[in-house]
Amino acid sequence: MSNPQQLRYSKEHEWLSGAEDGVSTVGITEHAANALGDVVFVQLPEVGDTVTAGETCGELESTKSVSDLYSPVSGEVTAVNEDVVNDPSLVNSAPFEGGWLFKVRIADEPADLLSADEYTAFSAG
Repeated sequence: MSNPQQLRYSKEHEWLSGAEDGVSTVGITEHAANALGDVVFVQLPEVGDTVTAGETCGELESTKSVSDLYSPVSGEVTAVNEDVVNDPSLVNSAPFEGGWLFKVRIADEPADLLSADEYTAFSAG
């Protein structure tokens, strides 16, 4: 499994893209998607919601279990991926592309986000 180098990662297994005009994209990692199994339902925050780093902002339901979705940063949700709402399997088939979950205008970014190499070591351990 290869984690894209340009992304940053949380210890809760979310990824965060670099900010473009102050807005970053959030998704879950391939490691998390594989651990969950086939995702069959997603509950995402709504546009305009404020999310807080490290706090629950939605959930992912799979054939194996239900898992909380945590925000890797604090800020305001600017978009949600309706394609994932309509076809949750995108989380499994394309976690770093079409399976992204939401976009957030970052107000605060924690210092403990991991690089791709750090996340690979963390998720292997």
